[in-house]
Amino acid sequence: MGSTSHDVSALAPGAHTFIVDGVRQVYHVAGTGPVCVAHSGGPGIEWAYLRTPSLEEHFTMVYVEPVGTGASGQLDNPDNYRLDTYVRFLDAVVQHLGEPRVYLLGHSHGGFVVQRYALTHPDRVAGLALYDTSPVTGAEFWAEAMAGLAAYPQRHPDRPEAAAVPAAFGQIGAATDDESLGTALRAALPVYFADFWGRQDEFAPFQAAVRIWSAPAGAQDPTPFDVRENLAEITVPAVVIVGAYDFICPPHRAEQLHAGLKDSRLVLLEQSGHFGHIEQPAEFTQAVVELLRR
Repeated sequence: MGSTSHDVSALAPGAHTFIVDGVRQVYHVAGTGPVCVAHSGGPGIEWAYLRTPSLEEHFTMVYVEPVGTGASGQLDNPDNYRLDTYVRFLDAVVQHLGEPRVYLLGHSHGGFVVQRYALTHPDRVAGLALYDTSPVTGAEFWAEAMAGLAAYPQRHPDRPEAAAVPAAFGQIGAATDDESLGTALRAALPVYFADFWGRQDEFAPFQAAVRIWSAPAGAQDPTPFDVRENLAEITVPAVVIVGAYDFICPPHRAEQLHAGLKDSRLVLLEQSGHFGHIEQPAEFTQAVVELLRR
């Protein structure tokens, strides 16, 4: 496993690399303050979309490049891109940093990783920011998300481009390489925003920059994700943040999380979809920073 000795250079600003079980693990450090480790979503999406400079004014942000993405190494067997693998690599990063306890920020699939991490390593967690995520997935979860996707064009009847988004999303599942997968994701990205078309000039650079890797994105974890019965075991302060227009991890999933946690605050971002840190950065940052006062 990764290094466990305290090494102050592990938190120096910039990119860092170390080896976990023979696989390269990369992370990026920016900012000052208590350490907050951020795990991006997907699985398979590049870390950079989650970078939030306003959080770096309050935390030493550590952005993990999840295994199989970006400059981090690939696994030999694609079937090994499972939740417990991401938890193991996240634990290696936390140990490598040498901090006794860290805050954790998990977005979407990264929120699944962080929930599981907090349940298996409670002594290493100072607080949790669970962002546009859910305590459960499965058939009902996906049926609901697909219904939200299908309804998307009706939300924007004045924008003919919106009608093409559900089909673009469908291409994500059909893609077999990084390039075609990235093209499909970028075409589908408007559905993840509350009002992409009204703020298109603002969000277009974000859309153009998003990158995804097909190996982790295409992996099917056979283990159902459902931690609803275990949430009460998490006793550290938590903030559950959700966009009112998030189609894939909608507000009632956040409410399930909030209800199950011992010490939780629920923050609804009224003008956001799945990317509140981009859509409402001030409100998002305030919600996460409030963890420091609890």
